Amino acid sequence: MKIAYFNATMRKEHDGVTRVLYRLIDEINKTKDIESLFFAAIVPPSHESPVEMFQVPSFAFPFYKDYRVAYPSTLFFEEKLSQFRPDLIHINSPCTLGFEAVKYARRNNIPAVATYHTHFPSYAKYYKVKALEYYGWNYLRNLYNKCQIVYVPSFPILDELRNHGFETVELLPHGVDTSVFTPSVKSNQWKNLLGIDNKFALLFAGRLVWEKDLASLAETYKIITSQRQDVKFVLAGEGPAHEDLKNLMPCALFLGQQSTYDLSVSFASADVLVFPSTTETFGNVTIEAMASGLPPICVREGGAYGIINDMETGLIAEPHNSLDIANKINLLLNNPDLRNKISFNAWHFAQSQSWEKIFKFLFQSYNRIIHNYNLNKAA
Repeated sequence: MKIAYFNATMRKEHDGVTRVLYRLIDEINKTKDIESLFFAAIVPPSHESPVEMFQVPSFAFPFYKDYRVAYPSTLFFEEKLSQFRPDLIHINSPCTLGFEAVKYARRNNIPAVATYHTHFPSYAKYYKVKALEYYGWNYLRNLYNKCQIVYVPSFPILDELRNHGFETVELLPHGVDTSVFTPSVKSNQWKNLLGIDNKFALLFAGRLVWEKDLASLAETYKIITSQRQDVKFVLAGEGPAHEDLKNLMPCALFLGQQSTYDLSVSFASADVLVFPSTTETFGNVTIEAMASGLPPICVREGGAYGIINDMETGLIAEPHNSLDIANKINLLLNNPDLRNKISFNAWHFAQSQSWEKIFKFLFQSYNRIIHNYNLNKAA
């Protein structure tokens, strides 16, 4: 079975999507039943890549130099893809490259699937471009309804997509590597090295971009630090909002972009995950925190809260409500028994969410789609 994958970037550790894709690559290399080829605007050097990758010409994305956009034409990858002769095309981003890949699939009578990783229409409110939401939904609906299946990682986003006319959505949650994200890597030196031995560490992990609702995080910081002196906000991640956040959260600690191992230590060694984002399709950091025994606080919008059982495996606050988020933080910090109960329950739930199980389902889905598509072609 030959699968061609398309994503905006394959730079390792770049974001949640690439972390999922590299975990997928691990499973592809284990199964031996799949021959893969990855197309992206950014790829690592060939000697660092665990599979074959093909770099498509691109230009820098305005205002965010870490992202590049592929030129909108199949001309730049058509020859390579035709030589590969895929049985199925899987897009992981609705960017120009994903759009052109679906166009190629339809023109060449090849089934296409997608994973709905990024909830672009929800970004509109953060950048005050109302038209972006309207045109974003129209663009995504048009693109994804051309796919045989769109895999959606959480129930809240699945329901939202159905309400917006997406016809082929199917739940496929993300998993977690519990050998990496585990309480066993907790470091007693972590707080010591950060100079916060006697304080609670409130961790945010993710790209520092405003669509993660960092304004609510900054306001929560202001509320909590005015109420108590025994806390420290710690931010793991990098992005264009970094400097503004440093001004809004002057006493917070900024760890920058962390490796997977360093992030796992941060999860296991902190006291609470504070994740106010309303724009996630899943929120990998939620399940990674849970696997690490770190109680998560998420908000009731987007996909990050979709795997949380409120007051059992985490806490769910109201979106864009910094006071409610602050109250949830205080509830956990002031109640060690509740914090310990949620920590254990979250860890226990995460043990059932293995990547092996998730990708086994995905590969079975590939086989079914290819089989049915070929039957329909022959009919």
